[in-house]
Amino acid sequence: MVGLAPNATRRKRQMEAIARFPTADLLSAYAAISSDAPAARAVRGPEVGLVMVRGRAGGGGRPFHLGEASVVRATVMLDTGEVGHATILGRDRERARMAAHLDALWQRDDWQARVEQDVVEPAERLRAATERREAEEAEATRVDFFTLARGED
Repeated sequence: MVGLAPNATRRKRQMEAIARFPTADLLSAYAAISSDAPAARAVRGPEVGLVMVRGRAGGGGRPFHLGEASVVRATVMLDTGEVGHATILGRDRERARMAAHLDALWQRDDWQARVEQDVVEPAERLRAATERREAEEAEATRVDFFTLARGED
C-alpha cells in the first residue's frame, strides 16, 4: 500500500476482513465480543444507498459503468471518542452497525488485540479456506489445451 501509514494499512485490512465475514459468523463473533464492550452511539445511519460499480474490459482496459449496487453505511462513536465507520455491500443495516462498532473498538489500544483475535483472524482464515477450496474446485475442472504441430511434408 503506497501512501498509507502502517496503522492505516492494518485498519484497512481489518475493515475488509469484517466486511467479508459471513453474516452468521459475524453475528456470533460480535455477540461474544460486545457483551463487555463499551457502548457506541449512532452518529450516522445505518442508511441504505447506491454506489456505481465500474469495471474494466479485460481487467486493464478502459473503465465502464457496470451498474449500481446497494450498500449500507454506518458511523458510530464510543464514549471515549473513537469513531468507527463501515460500508457494507447489501442492505443489512444491523451488519453495518456491528462492523462500525467493531471498527471503533479496534482503534482502542485495550480492544485492538481482542478484535483481531476474535473477529479479524477468524474472518481471514475463513476467507483463505474458501479461496483455497474454490481454487481446488477450479483446478479439478481445468482442461489443458495444447497445439499439435502439423507437418507439411
